[in-house]
Amino acid sequence: MTKVLITGANRGIGLALARQYATDGAEVIACCRDPSTADSLEELVASFGRQVRITQLDVADDASIASLKRAVGDVPLDILINNAGINGTPKAQSAERIDVEGWMTTMRINALAPILIAQAMRDNLLRSSEKKLVAISSDYASTGTNYGSSRDRYAYRASKAALNNGMRALARDWAEDGILVGILYPGWVRTDMGGERASASPTSISAEHSALCLTRRIAELTPATSGAFLDYNGETLDW
Repeated sequence: MTKVLITGANRGIGLALARQYATDGAEVIACCRDPSTADSLEELVASFGRQVRITQLDVADDASIASLKRAVGDVPLDILINNAGINGTPKAQSAERIDVEGWMTTMRINALAPILIAQAMRDNLLRSSEKKLVAISSDYASTGTNYGSSRDRYAYRASKAALNNGMRALARDWAEDGILVGILYPGWVRTDMGGERASASPTSISAEHSALCLTRRIAELTPATSGAFLDYNGETLDW
């Protein structure tokens, strides 16, 4: 049975990914900061039983990452999906003003935590057959193309660009071990992070549709596509 670990699995894209993988027959380790309030994940457990396991993880806390490693132990992980993230609002992150603490927190959660979690779980990936490390990124990460019309979210843009850079480096440095790295933009998804604009837009997509497409892109990962920046449809995005 395929084993998948997903961070930020209590809502939005993470929850949809957990549901999709469980539906597909995978064993899912669903991580969230506060399991006591993860009602939607509890519903998944009620539906899929031991196939879904809820595990506490605060990606901004080194001790919590170490605790996750102890909880997982030596279990092989076929797929590790770094999905947890924040958009940095409502802290100022514009051309006119930057909230320093907000910037550092956004970078810590979006860019550094996925690297630390990947390093903590590297041996688990190596014990598996698929060995796939995935980062959920954003079109705002692109430096070559100024995606998005917003004049703010400087911290979010910088953090996702840093995430992409770090994951591309792991794709290179861990390639000899057979680890494949997916850097994926999930689309403009109707979630809390997408906000009211995404909910009202006819071009946005549901979390369920995004998750279905993302699982297909992950299944298609090969050494040739490892480290590429792709959207949920498999189209290449500018760095």
